[in-house]
Amino acid sequence: MASLQNSPSLHRTLFLNSIPQPHSHVHATPTFCCCTRRSSSFLIQASSSEDRPGRRKMLAAGLVFPSVSLLSQNYVAFAAETKKGFLSVLDKKDGYKFVYPFGWQEVVIEGQDKVFKDVIEPLESASVTVIPTSKEDIREFGSPQEIGETLIKKVLAPPSQKTKLIEATEREVDGKAYYTIEFVAKAPNYTRHALSTITIGNGKFYTLTTGANERRWEKMKDKLHTVVESFTIFNA
Repeated sequence: MASLQNSPSLHRTLFLNSIPQPHSHVHATPTFCCCTRRSSSFLIQASSSEDRPGRRKMLAAGLVFPSVSLLSQNYVAFAAETKKGFLSVLDKKDGYKFVYPFGWQEVVIEGQDKVFKDVIEPLESASVTVIPTSKEDIREFGSPQEIGETLIKKVLAPPSQKTKLIEATEREVDGKAYYTIEFVAKAPNYTRHALSTITIGNGKFYTLTTGANERRWEKMKDKLHTVVESFTIFNA
């Protein structure tokens, strides 16, 4: 996410070591570097919302950045929409899949396994982190509320931002527990409304986070809920 403090070691140190065990228990607009098929590089910068009409469609169709390539050979981003308005990602190496809104572009951020973002609205993105763990079930770390509070204070937002946990829930898919948290992170000049889903499997701790500027939450919330609810893991 735009405000995530993520390197794998930071995520592991701040989160896994700080969760109570049961019974012991920007705004600077970021710039991202992407690679082209010709091994050259270019910078994707968040554009002004005043871009002329049709620019988003041009970006989505690859007319502005036609040579953006897949950034990993270990997953497949399907060209066909699996659900109207969405594209699918399947990571065979790490064993997860999810969908993201059509038109978002893949970018590279250090410490993130995958990141897709809207190149016009800088706070609209979906990111995945994957780190090793010896645990076998997310419930071994505690309740959704406990993990949610720790994540938003230690990992998902900078210490300078004021965070608030709105909701923390649990769902089960094919016998696997997933926690979903909803929260807001307030910076001096913007507020991001976000959703994260977390789970454990394959000896890994998975976190997918998506969100949008608070001013666009009502417009984007259904799409963002679709993203987090689509996230599932499989044996890799």
